[in-house]
Amino acid sequence: MSNATLRQLRMLTRYNAWANTRLYDILMALPDGEARARRNLGQHSMVGTLAHAWVVDRIWQAHLQGQAHGYTARQPQVEPTLRQLRRHQEDSDRWYVTYADDLDDTRQAEVLDFRFVDGGAGRMSRGDMLLHVVNHKTYHRGYVADMLYQAGYRPPVMDLPVFLRDVPQPGNEGA
Repeated sequence: MSNATLRQLRMLTRYNAWANTRLYDILMALPDGEARARRNLGQHSMVGTLAHAWVVDRIWQAHLQGQAHGYTARQPQVEPTLRQLRRHQEDSDRWYVTYADDLDDTRQAEVLDFRFVDGGAGRMSRGDMLLHVVNHKTYHRGYVADMLYQAGYRPPVMDLPVFLRDVPQPGNEGA
């Protein structure tokens, strides 16, 4: 079971949405084709990397809802446009923030059984699933940041301390 508190989970889902917005703002401003250019030995583009991260968000959302996700791979069958992907990610981010806000201590600690995309069995608490979603996205935003550097662009600052400095946190009024 995770040691993360509900307050931390709520903060982290908000941080995740904030960092995603900052990254998508930069990507939307790139010249045509830059976000889809294959980098890192031609295996991935910025859009492809973020499409994977969004699909994984959808998979974990289904696990949290106790539903089948329907994915047989961790990439979408058809890669969305950057604009579509941004809308999808914004919807996903709103869902996770609301989900974390609606959790209580009992449900956060509840352990769920699920199946990984490869068919293997998994078992995690709801809180650990949320931590994984945030951590997974952080990893892939870093990957995209590296691709931005490779393309000659500067990625946005997406560090947690900057978020905590710049974005008022619910429950921290007067702190």
